[in-house]
Amino acid sequence: MPSKLFVIYHSGYGHTKIQAEAVYQGAASVEGIEAELITAEEAIARLDDLDSADAMIFGSPTYIGSMSAAMKQFVEAAAKKWFSLAWKDKVAGAFTNSSSFSGDKLNTLVGLMINAMQHGMIYVGTAMLPAASHPDSMNSLEGPGPEVMNRVGSFVGAMATSFQVDPPNAPPQGDRNMASAYGQRVAEVTLQFVRGRSGS
Repeated sequence: MPSKLFVIYHSGYGHTKIQAEAVYQGAASVEGIEAELITAEEAIARLDDLDSADAMIFGSPTYIGSMSAAMKQFVEAAAKKWFSLAWKDKVAGAFTNSSSFSGDKLNTLVGLMINAMQHGMIYVGTAMLPAASHPDSMNSLEGPGPEVMNRVGSFVGAMATSFQVDPPNAPPQGDRNMASAYGQRVAEVTLQFVRGRSGS
């Protein structure tokens, strides 16, 4: 029986949707994982369905240094699950996109991580070094380019930077690849947690 993983996201302009699709594809690529991609609005309507999940990955754009109102609405709607700790020991992760390298998007990831902690979930970071796909780029003043994975050096969750470029041209390929790798990592950790490290 496959382990169930939900990727739950809000996207205002389409950038975070592209990132969410990459997270989903990475998770779905792991044998033994049944992944599903749903919006925050859909998740509110399906809160009881989430009780059967083994993992959830939350995604939100960063607006004015925090998660979007639509994602916050999901977080607050899900508070009813907190009273019974219905999501305790489920695996969790988070991702975000903003229009600049920082944009204070760490704050968004911390908010999503704390939400997971409030529910008693097991949170998974990226386990990815800065400029993971091209470490030599760290030796230049220009730094990692848009084709490089983890170009902003995030360990808490997958970050993407889209500047003022409209989708589908942003976020760039490196950020999409990072999102996919992160989805795969959360899925693999989920299987370890459900089956044990032996895989049996």
